[in-house]
Amino acid sequence: MEDILIRNGLITTHNRQYKSDILISGGKIKNIGEKLIPEDKNIRMVDASGHIILPGGVDPHVHMSLPTGNGRSSDDFESGSIAALSGGTTTIIDFVTPERGESLHSALSKRKKEAENSLCDYSLHMSITSIGPETEKEMFEMVKNEGITSFKLYMAYKSSVGMDDKDILKAMDMVKRAGGISMIHCENGDVEDFLNEKMVNSGKTGIGNYTGSRPPEIEIDAVNRAILFSGITKCPLYIVHLTTEQGVESILKAKKRGLHVFAETCPHYLTLDDSVYEKGEKGAKYIMSPPLRKIHDIQRLWDGLNDGTLEVISTDHCPFNSKGDDYSGPDDFSSIPKGVGGVDHRMSLIYSKGVNEKRISIHRFVNLVSTRPAKIFGLYPQKGIITKGSDADLVVWDPEKSSKITAKTQFQNCDSSVYENFKITGAPSIVIAGGKVVFEKGNFDLTRAKGNYIYRKR
Repeated sequence: MEDILIRNGLITTHNRQYKSDILISGGKIKNIGEKLIPEDKNIRMVDASGHIILPGGVDPHVHMSLPTGNGRSSDDFESGSIAALSGGTTTIIDFVTPERGESLHSALSKRKKEAENSLCDYSLHMSITSIGPETEKEMFEMVKNEGITSFKLYMAYKSSVGMDDKDILKAMDMVKRAGGISMIHCENGDVEDFLNEKMVNSGKTGIGNYTGSRPPEIEIDAVNRAILFSGITKCPLYIVHLTTEQGVESILKAKKRGLHVFAETCPHYLTLDDSVYEKGEKGAKYIMSPPLRKIHDIQRLWDGLNDGTLEVISTDHCPFNSKGDDYSGPDDFSSIPKGVGGVDHRMSLIYSKGVNEKRISIHRFVNLVSTRPAKIFGLYPQKGIITKGSDADLVVWDPEKSSKITAKTQFQNCDSSVYENFKITGAPSIVIAGGKVVFEKGNFDLTRAKGNYIYRKR
């Protein structure tokens, strides 16, 4: 493993910005200081003049090779991790989703096997899809022996992975005792099922009708119930992919009451609105769960990110091929898999639309895409910070690099992009993962990239 000395860069963390050199050795940050002199003459020198040095991104919500009724998502752990690294994300957290009644250990073993080809570091959340006599015991074992400290619960998808309120409360109570955190998909599944069935039966399945099957009220209701459950069980709560203005307000009120409630949103909910569904069959690629919302929701999400109400920007990366970006159809939301990609564009999109457009500071940017998710999910200070002893996961960021997002040039394994023709400014010039340069000026050295499973702390 080669040593690297980064010189002349502007180190930027969640709370500080300063010029200094960084010495990397053995996959770790060995030293930080001005005008460092290497002992090894064969050390690799990286001149970062005019560039910003960021901690590698942490994306705590991705779905690689996710099985669905419409087939698996198009990125597996290898292609998805390549996409992540290309955008400056050096750590991802995916999910284990047991079948109902399946042991957590059995599901974990299978998922770890699928994740072996990841080229960036990864960890896993555990989904709880049913409550059995061994569930609590296995939760404790996940936390203690596997470093899995987060457990996902679904208020939607009742026919497959979702549970009713009583079982969600039971699960949160168990998670609390195990010392973990509950992640909840907040949509009222019963109402969603009712509306979906009603629209399908009446033939109202065109893309323009999709938002009617999952209106904002079903998220708002579920967010408030999840917060209620967190207060009753005293279980820390992390709400995934928040989309609504009212949801932000509910989380703000919960924080003021002293509840341990955290929430994320995603780049697509910050850059796209529901007018895309008016494109008819050309809107098929924007089918996601929850749907895109109104412009006023977007503004409140940005405000929530700026003031700390929302603490993480993840991608919920789950792309599906659609036969090309110009593919039209089908004009039937009920037959389209719900998910979009973006792990390769997350940091550039948020830097462009957030930092460059002065919605958030650069320190808030670092916090949202790296430091805060690392802290919430037990990866800090191994990840999410530039300090002596931390993993040498670093991004040499070019703040002036301008480009256009297109499906033809993206690294994710998907033939379309919801960000097609978006202009972005700010992108990785060099990505260092595990102390190795794996991506430089648009090119990969995949022989040097190797992801490891990360055990997380409580």
